Amino acid sequence: MSGSDAASAAQGKKSAIPSPKPLGPLFKRVREYPGLVAIGTLTLVMSVGAGLAFPIVVGRLLDAAFVFASATRLNQVTLGLIALFLVQGVFNFIQVWTLTTVTERVIAGLRGDLFRQLVSLSPGFFAERRSGELSSRLTADVTMLQGVMSYQATELLRQVLYLIGGITLLTWMQPRLTLTTLAVVPVIVGAAFIFGRLLRRSSTQVQDKVAEATGMADETFGHIRVVQSFTRESFEAGRYVALLQEVVAVALQRARVRGVFFGSITFVGFTGVAVVLWQGGQLVLAKQLTGGELVQLLLAFTVAAAVGALAQLFGQFQEAVGAAQRVFELLATKSDVADPPAPVALPRPVRGDVRFDAVSFRYGPELPDVLHDVSFRIVPGEVVALVGQTGHGKTTIASLVPRFWDPTRGAVMLDRIDVRRLALHELRSVIGIVPQEPALMSGTVRENIAFARPDATDADVLRAAKAAHAMEFIDRLPNGLSTLVGERGVKLSAGQRQRIAIARVFLKDPAVVILDEATSSLDSASEKAVEEAMVDLLRGRSTLIISHHFSTVRRADRIVVIEHGRVIEEGSHTQLLGDDGLYARLYRLQQPDAARAPLSQRGASRSSK
Repeated sequence: MSGSDAASAAQGKKSAIPSPKPLGPLFKRVREYPGLVAIGTLTLVMSVGAGLAFPIVVGRLLDAAFVFASATRLNQVTLGLIALFLVQGVFNFIQVWTLTTVTERVIAGLRGDLFRQLVSLSPGFFAERRSGELSSRLTADVTMLQGVMSYQATELLRQVLYLIGGITLLTWMQPRLTLTTLAVVPVIVGAAFIFGRLLRRSSTQVQDKVAEATGMADETFGHIRVVQSFTRESFEAGRYVALLQEVVAVALQRARVRGVFFGSITFVGFTGVAVVLWQGGQLVLAKQLTGGELVQLLLAFTVAAAVGALAQLFGQFQEAVGAAQRVFELLATKSDVADPPAPVALPRPVRGDVRFDAVSFRYGPELPDVLHDVSFRIVPGEVVALVGQTGHGKTTIASLVPRFWDPTRGAVMLDRIDVRRLALHELRSVIGIVPQEPALMSGTVRENIAFARPDATDADVLRAAKAAHAMEFIDRLPNGLSTLVGERGVKLSAGQRQRIAIARVFLKDPAVVILDEATSSLDSASEKAVEEAMVDLLRGRSTLIISHHFSTVRRADRIVVIEHGRVIEEGSHTQLLGDDGLYARLYRLQQPDAARAPLSQRGASRSSK
């Protein structure tokens, strides 16, 4: 047996009697509302008391009609029964309102905490998870916990009270029939433990399959242009339908377990009731019980129904345990990149002195290093460009400055302080990043620019947009700065999204700027406009540029050449060309070559192959 199999077997043995422990953190949150919980619980107890009184009052009503033949007594008992229903209705209203209020507040708080937890985790966490799967945890799993609180927990208490009250009253009225009623309890409890474990496992499988399907759909929507450009709509739809079939298969398996479970306890429970009523009928025939007193034995129904409901609730709780485990495991997840216990304050004003000191890095403990002893410095106000072939570590180097990742060895310093000693918020507040693929939110142009500084005025946003040469196209939009950009900025071109991302950095006014292929999506005219804007943006700021465009790179104060995660050359554009190394070779590859034939004329055409 493998280690994983052994662990699974051990876990299976451990869960032979499923524990409600994973739901503990949920009910700890309920204790934050003691007043509402107390009122809701008290009215629930009173409502159950009214419910238990119902068969007794009905028994008295029948005796008034058939035994005493008294119209006065009949009227009195009937009015009492109506009053009982009124009181129970009031208690039910108060109980539902108070406990629903608690539930909604607790679940809203849980969703908020879970979302805050997820957005605070490092990129390394999201590299291992699909965003659609996380969305499913945030919605489907939390919704299941909402069901536990809004219905199942209340019903659990209600049925426990009915069980205790019913047995007490039945024992007081007809002790001989109590044992018959309780004879079915061991059978139902045993079935609950057996089927509860199966239900928990089946429900977990259903939730996992739903999360997988949600993740696949989210991924497809996020790359819809790629899907459609390769005409893979039918293929993706087929994949999704196949995943839905898997959901249906495991859901039907769960339905079979639930059907057998609930059918069995219904049969056993109400068979016990039938026997109790048969025994009561024998007592009526023996003149030891009146007809009204026989009706009072409806309490046996209450007891049987309570036992059956408790068994069903037990199964439902087991289905919720898996959801609770996943939700609270996410809440307990520790980020690979976190604030230090005692953060150091950055000296003000921030100078922007960035230094890499023998930095090595790998993306996982079992993966090879992608950076090897990288050392270089960006002095305050200097523009440094990283140059190298794709996949050799340039973007990884840039990601270490704002601590999206932490070095495996060595240190990244800002103003002579290891960035790992700084609070993440303070560190990232002084760094502006323009990524290769800028991400926009599904709001207006104004909201996307102001994302860098939510308290910015319209005048601030307008200045930033003008500085990024973005007003050239914003003025042509239907509603200017108030134009909706669509999800992920789909209504704007790549170049327009890039300039909005640059405007964000203008608005943030950081000490350190990172440009990761910031002009890669621009045409020649836009690139020229943005580069002119960058002259103002980069003035007096420490800047790290990643670019394959040598028209941008050659303007840097210093160029660092990266190959296979190592610094192999460093110097100015002129110096590196004179060294005739990797930089010179890459530079020559971008120069126009008149001798080259057009692509359409090289080699055999596709149709001739």
